[in-house]
Amino acid sequence: MLQRIVLIALVLVTGVTSAQKINWMSMNDALAAQEKEPRLIFVDMYTKWCGPCKMMDRDTFSNADVADYINENYYAVKFNAEGDEQVRFNDKDFSNPNYDPAKATRRNSVHQFTRHVGVRAYPTVVFISKESEVLTTVKSYRKPQQLELYLKLF
Repeated sequence: MLQRIVLIALVLVTGVTSAQKINWMSMNDALAAQEKEPRLIFVDMYTKWCGPCKMMDRDTFSNADVADYINENYYAVKFNAEGDEQVRFNDKDFSNPNYDPAKATRRNSVHQFTRHVGVRAYPTVVFISKESEVLTTVKSYRKPQQLELYLKLF
C-alpha cells in the first residue's frame, strides 16, 4: 500500500514539474513555425551574466501558470542578447560580428537583432505579432503575476 502511495505521489510530482516547463525554441525555429501556424512570439532576451535574468528563469518562467499560458498561446524564444546565433527576421540577416567566444559567460558585444528590436536592458521580453512586427518590449525582472498581465494583453 505504501509503495502505491509513493508511486502515485511520484507520478503527480513528475506531471506538475513537466507542466512548468516552457517549450523554448530558437528565433529562426519560431519564425518558421509561425509561417505554418501563425501565433504570437514571446522572446526572452537574456544574457549569461545577468542576475535578474536567472531570477526570471527561477521564479517566473518556472511558474506553472506562466509556462502553461506561454506554451498554449505563443512560440517561446530564449535569445541570448549577446550570443552568436544567426537570425533572419523580416528578410534581414542579423548576427553578432564582434562576438568573442572567450567572453561567452561574461559581458560580450550586443547582437544586431537585440538592437533591432530596441532592447537596451536585461532581462527584457519582446512580444512579436503574427505578422512579425514588434508589438512591445517589457524590460526588467517581472514576477509571475506581473508578467501574466502582459501575456494576456495580446
